[in-house]
Amino acid sequence: MAEHENPLEGRRVVVTRAAEQASELAARLESLGAEVLFLPLVRFAPASDAGPLDRVLGELADYDWLLLTSQNAVRFLAERAREIGCDLAPVLSEQRARPRIATVGRATEEAARRQGWRVDHASKGLGGADLVREFGDALRGLRVLLPRSDRATADLPQALREAGARTVEVVAYRTLAAETIDPGVWDQVERGETDVVTFASPSAFSILRSHFGDERLRQVAEAARFAAIGPTTAAAIRQAGFPVLIEATAATAAGLAAAIASYFSIPSVSPGRKS
Repeated sequence: MAEHENPLEGRRVVVTRAAEQASELAARLESLGAEVLFLPLVRFAPASDAGPLDRVLGELADYDWLLLTSQNAVRFLAERAREIGCDLAPVLSEQRARPRIATVGRATEEAARRQGWRVDHASKGLGGADLVREFGDALRGLRVLLPRSDRATADLPQALREAGARTVEVVAYRTLAAETIDPGVWDQVERGETDVVTFASPSAFSILRSHFGDERLRQVAEAARFAAIGPTTAAAIRQAGFPVLIEATAATAAGLAAAIASYFSIPSVSPGRKS
């Protein structure tokens, strides 16, 4: 066996993604030797008021760009369109001028293509800010639709407006705390019996912080490394005053697993928790 074939052997990694999105990350971590503990902190639900989303679905051709920043934005946009009998194919699948579609992250791009939607611009960066930088002044004066979570931060719409875009935000889905969480995993995290706690969104971190409180969470952070899937999540954790020792260079499950493996492949990394 090669020296780093199982770089996570003996490591206990907590996956906090929503249950329906956790399988790929868990499988990749397990293939690297990790013991995976499931602690789904978030769940997703349709917008509480679907009226605004229904209106923009009927007006898509009036927009110059549709910006998709997550798999969930794609999923709930498509699901709501089917529920109200709105055929998106003529607008989002055919080679039409409006609206053009831009995606952030490989997972979002793949989700859009699975729906049969064309992708006119796939951002090479990890977050919405990268997308705005890639466009430069090209969005000035254009009408941009941004469907997102009710808990999304204000950074992206602010950046779009500063770039001169006429931005319309709409809540496509809600991000909620998970209804049930395994108390045994909570206890293992609190007792310092894990090596890594992964976060795929600022919301997941916020829910964990609410559960523990800052003082207890600092103790958790001393025992386990916090790992973020991308810059938006990492920034939210750091702004709260907590360290992010592992940050993916590609905002995907594969990228996060690779970043964790790379971290523990460094000889200077301490053994971590005690058996």
